[in-house]
Amino acid sequence: MMPLMMARMGEVQSIKKITGKDDAKQFLKNLGFVEGSEITIISQIQGNVIVKIKDSRIAISKSMANRIMV
Repeated sequence: MMPLMMARMGEVQSIKKITGKDDAKQFLKNLGFVEGSEITIISQIQGNVIVKIKDSRIAISKSMANRIMV
């Protein structure tokens, strides 16, 4: 298991765990980041990340991406 930020761009990963406080977990869950979902990093811009999850593209901060374990 590793943080999403350490995954290679374009490589499909599976979310294993979401860490952090309950409000951060709930925020990510509301965006579709749930355990077992497939996620792909599309690009990284100034530490922020654009990911593809469930046919959507979502931009998240580096700190949020570090809470997603793949």
